[in-house]
Amino acid sequence: MQAAIYGMAGLTLTADEVAFFTDARPAGYILFKRNCETREQLRALTDALRDLEGREDVAISIDQEGGRVARMKAPEWPGFPSGEPFDRLYQIAPSSAIEAMRANALALALMLREVGVNIDLIPNLDLRIPGRHEIVGDRGYGEDPLQVASLGRAVLRGLEAGGCIGVIKHIPGHGRAHADSHLELPVVEEDEAALADDIFPFERLNDAPMAMVNHLLYRAWDGERPASQSPFVIAEIIRKRIGFSGLLMSDDIGMEALDGDHGQRAAACVAAGCDLVLACDGKMENMVKVAGAVGDMGEAAQARFDAAMARIAAPSDQLGFEGAMAKRDALLALA
Repeated sequence: MQAAIYGMAGLTLTADEVAFFTDARPAGYILFKRNCETREQLRALTDALRDLEGREDVAISIDQEGGRVARMKAPEWPGFPSGEPFDRLYQIAPSSAIEAMRANALALALMLREVGVNIDLIPNLDLRIPGRHEIVGDRGYGEDPLQVASLGRAVLRGLEAGGCIGVIKHIPGHGRAHADSHLELPVVEEDEAALADDIFPFERLNDAPMAMVNHLLYRAWDGERPASQSPFVIAEIIRKRIGFSGLLMSDDIGMEALDGDHGQRAAACVAAGCDLVLACDGKMENMVKVAGAVGDMGEAAQARFDAAMARIAAPSDQLGFEGAMAKRDALLALA
């Protein structure tokens, strides 16, 4: 499998996409709003990807966090809350907040499974740090590292109970950014002592199946390269200090925090230690550049990918979608 996950241009596969994906054999696919119109259409698209691959266990992912980050939109799909309501509930009833978050993730997973999606790019383990850029903001689960870890664990458990797996992000922590990495390279000036809080939730969830590494530059660790392209950050901080042993993907290489064209960006991420890259824009010219720059996943990366995908199973929770939504809402009402 090629060390890339690709986006698609629209609601159906084009002939060019079919030819490209057949030749590239990517690790998986990622969906955006431009790909999601109705249940029937989206299920047909994901079925087409499985038919193309000739197997059922194709990695099909989406950013369906809730709040302002949701690719599947109302009225076709129900809205889900951001992290903020769970943060508020945690302040008065931590166990209720954890259970509400698990129920929320269960409902999300069941909704995704219905349309053939098996990976959700959550939980967001970035700390909500006052005075920093709102790219995290209400998406975060709180300021306290233990709280964020506890709620993040509930997300992973809820997703797996609903038949999906999660991706912890944005390792090793996006909360201290003063800028949006979609638009420019954020530089984090804090020292090792401060960054210990940022990595704590990732340390607690280092057994997660997948993680997404961000495009922030941390002066305390590597003064020249963003985390996604830093051999030191990936080897010494993510793999050794945090102890994460699962599949590591880059954040979207289309983000302007990175220099160079898509091929150069992808090559730098893989060379630094990312198992694969996210190439999300669905533009054929950029995907061709990525395909020319990255090869197949190495043996270790492939093993991590296979182990992560093996954790996807049929839904095991009997609560069901409506039951999970009702349970979440009743618990959130406590706050």
